[in-house]
Amino acid sequence: MSSLAIVVILSYIVGSIPTSIIVTKLAKGVDIRKYGSGNAGGTNVIRVLGWKAGVAVIGFDIFKGYVATMLVTKLMFGPVPFTNITPFEDITVVRIIAGCAAILGHIWTLFGGFRGGKGIATAGGVLLGLATIEVLVSIAIFSIVFAIFRYVSLGSIISALSFPLTMFFRHNIFKAELQGYNTLIFFSIGIALLIVFTHRANIKRLLEGTEHRLARVHKFHKK
Repeated sequence: MSSLAIVVILSYIVGSIPTSIIVTKLAKGVDIRKYGSGNAGGTNVIRVLGWKAGVAVIGFDIFKGYVATMLVTKLMFGPVPFTNITPFEDITVVRIIAGCAAILGHIWTLFGGFRGGKGIATAGGVLLGLATIEVLVSIAIFSIVFAIFRYVSLGSIISALSFPLTMFFRHNIFKAELQGYNTLIFFSIGIALLIVFTHRANIKRLLEGTEHRLARVHKFHKK
């Protein structure tokens, strides 16, 4: 087995750690996917267990993405087993691949019947090591949208879409030198579209006016 395959498998496993499921099982002996919105993510943990537990879950999910991208990839040795046509060094390409594996692991977790979260926090951890400024802008946009509308889903969707847009404007309008822009922009678009896809049910509820605002924390309301 090649070292790249090992990195991809380990990154998927790291991403698959079902943080929200573990926390709610330990705290209350319940499956988070049977309460609140039914989503195995930090926002639903906030609804079910409160802010402290939810923020801890979100923080760890971010950490998973960062670990896969920046630490698991240290196991890579030798050249990548394909022709690298990108402007990135091989290790950066490996980090992008590992990050994608971690995000997929979070969404389709190996340890939860392939029913995980929506990937926004883990994607944030992956991108934190690859495009720090764009991530910080996306966080700021999320905070503004959430503060105004109180919809976590809306903030997540808009912040995800803002990531490739920020990169595009920085490179093309503000003439910032972004290494590997012509490769990274497509990766960022792909991540944004994946996040939108995982929020498709939320988008439907937003359009119907039935999406729940996170104005108050409601505990242990069944789906």
